[in-house]
Amino acid sequence: MRKEYDFGKSVKNPYTQKIKKQISIKIEAGTIEYFKQLASKVGIPYQNLINSYLTDCAMKNIEPKLKWM
Repeated sequence: MRKEYDFGKSVKNPYTQKIKKQISIKIEAGTIEYFKQLASKVGIPYQNLINSYLTDCAMKNIEPKLKWM
């Protein structure tokens, strides 16, 4: 190994802004089951499907319509 390396001509990783962050979230069992069934139909993991759906909502600035009972 070299004692020193020249990183002057290095290129920034274009994927660094797309890093996912692991969180803990409580989701109702029925909601998880819905996404699991849908994910099996389209052939992707359910967590990726949930992430794609939430990303789509965020990009379209969709706000939830809450109805209090």
